[in-house]
Amino acid sequence: MIEIKNIHKTFGDRKVVEDISFTFQTGKTNLIIGESGSGKTTLLKMMVGLIFPDEGNVLYDGRDFTSMDETAQRDVRKEIGMLFQGGALFDSLTLEDNVKFPLDMFTRMSEAEKKERVNFCLNKVQLENRNKLYPAELSGGMKKRAALARAIANSPQYLFCDEPNSGLDPKTALVIDALIKDLTQEFNITTVVITHDMNSVMEIGQHILYIYKGKKWWDGNNTQILNTTNKELLDFVYASEFLKQLRPKS
Repeated sequence: MIEIKNIHKTFGDRKVVEDISFTFQTGKTNLIIGESGSGKTTLLKMMVGLIFPDEGNVLYDGRDFTSMDETAQRDVRKEIGMLFQGGALFDSLTLEDNVKFPLDMFTRMSEAEKKERVNFCLNKVQLENRNKLYPAELSGGMKKRAALARAIANSPQYLFCDEPNSGLDPKTALVIDALIKDLTQEFNITTVVITHDMNSVMEIGQHILYIYKGKKWWDGNNTQILNTTNKELLDFVYASEFLKQLRPKS
């Protein structure tokens, strides 16, 4: 479980995140949604310690990350897996070495143990026997699956996914969504997904935080979102011309 309490962040005279509190639940896919510029990415960066809030606290299972010293923060980061928007695979490394990278950095496993863990993770994302391929040889969907394998390599308790379906076709995006949800539930991970993809919201939105102009504007799940009366959320959900035709009449 990750808790954020009364988080504030200002850049210059602009309030980017204002007094947001929320609990991200363990074993569920927790989504952060909102328009571009609403504060989603800033909130994510504060949660993983890339930047720090002006006010408020981030707690990992009761441990106050914002008040820890650097050594303690480093220990918490070892429990975090990160799926970056572009995948961020190392072009010069094979798929096997990409997935092994966090094991080299953070564990004392033997090479045999690392190889076993790499193969386990690749199997989980349906990339078994692709160990020796390089990122340039992978499709967009395969790259995202490879990046997801690397994100879970170190058995994280917390998994952050930044726009995991960016650049993917709808069918491939559904595969990534299903993998994220299945891994979350199988390993009881606290998963936080930033997305603007409404397909993802409906497929895996078990616990949703909607941010509007830097503020918490709504929270609920993918069933409740269709029955909301929140105008700003409805404008976001039914933004496309196609979906506008399906929007409930007020």
